[in-house]
Amino acid sequence: MMRRWPAVKTALYTTLIGFLVCPIGLASGLASSDPSLLSALKSGRFDLFLRYRFEAVEDATPNLAPAYASTLRSALGYRTGAFHNADGYLQVEDVRVVGDDKLYNDGGANGVSQRAVVADPEGFELQQGIFRYSGLPRTVFTVGRQEITHRQAPLHRYIGNVLWRQNWQNYDSLRLLNLSIPHTTLDYAYVWQVNRIFGGHNPRPDAGHFEMDSHLFNLQYAGLRFAKLEAYSYLLDFTTPTSTALSTATLGLRLQGDKPIMGKARLLYVGEYARQLDYGSNPNAISVSYLLAELGVNFTVGGFLQSMAVKFSYERLEGKGGVNAFQTPLGTNHAFQGFADRFLVTPPDGIRDYFATLSFKFAGSTQLIAAYHHFGADQCAYAYGDEVNVVLEQPFGEQLLAGVKYADYRADSNPANLIRNTQSGQAYDLSKFWVYLQYSF
Repeated sequence: MMRRWPAVKTALYTTLIGFLVCPIGLASGLASSDPSLLSALKSGRFDLFLRYRFEAVEDATPNLAPAYASTLRSALGYRTGAFHNADGYLQVEDVRVVGDDKLYNDGGANGVSQRAVVADPEGFELQQGIFRYSGLPRTVFTVGRQEITHRQAPLHRYIGNVLWRQNWQNYDSLRLLNLSIPHTTLDYAYVWQVNRIFGGHNPRPDAGHFEMDSHLFNLQYAGLRFAKLEAYSYLLDFTTPTSTALSTATLGLRLQGDKPIMGKARLLYVGEYARQLDYGSNPNAISVSYLLAELGVNFTVGGFLQSMAVKFSYERLEGKGGVNAFQTPLGTNHAFQGFADRFLVTPPDGIRDYFATLSFKFAGSTQLIAAYHHFGADQCAYAYGDEVNVVLEQPFGEQLLAGVKYADYRADSNPANLIRNTQSGQAYDLSKFWVYLQYSF
């Protein structure tokens, strides 16, 4: 029954878009019998997001020239007022190159192959188009094209909107949130299509979107003083032949918390474990695990330096060779394993990431973050390389933000890395630099 959803989604979206794009015309015909519908549609609120970014990439992979991408993301949305506990939201997104669009490989859509990749293709798309109903006790039902995340941005390990890229990821789905149990959020979604960052007109197989028959379960409990608990089950079944090897069932538990120590200091801690197995149409045998352990301290200082934090982390994505490696194909993976993005796809030998993070918040809300990563293979115990990340952001009021960001991955030259990872890229250096300015209301 669920597999019939792709066949009817066009009719569903036509109804949603017609309802949202032409609210006054739709409501006028009904105004005489129910004038509150017209009021609800007219009393909505627009939102706008603009981000200009320049990205430069130097990739030491042979025969790749540097990439230079100058792009502008524009997103305009409109949320209606409520009518009998229902409302709607429509958002369109546009990504444009400012300057020469042949100075980078956008991931396959622009036909450039001799330069490094910057996955920001041009395009105009429906980013979100949803109908939401909240008439049931402590329950919200949402259907349509929507963004789905389960954690604070940008740490979307499994399910994300990939907000660092200019073309954000979204989900054609049904979603149900329930808050009936005290301190507990129950979140379920059925997903039949994921619209990816590479653009809807990308000719590469499955680059534009993933067709699927997937179920996302997430439970979060915040009733403990010392920690927030999370349990999840992500049953991903990719239905197109080129992506069936990504079909997996991932089950996990996470504990995250903080507690005061030594006056103005707070101890930060995270522990997480997950198991991933083959599922649905996957023709391969998958059996791998995930582990995350973090420990840090946040100090409230005051004055020019408002606060600072230091954190030490260990993240392991098990790999046993070939396709038997822990993968997160729908996550915001840029937030993990370094900003250079050498590990967006877990290599066959897996990853062991040892990293330290320093963050500072200054007067005026200026934020500086620096991190150091040491990457090693989970299987065979050899080194991939090391990476340094630096981010500086300065807000100007609540709507404007400027930032610069740098990532420098240095590959280890050991024989195992050179022999095993020339195709996947971990054997080659990679550096990236960004400068960006964004505005939102």
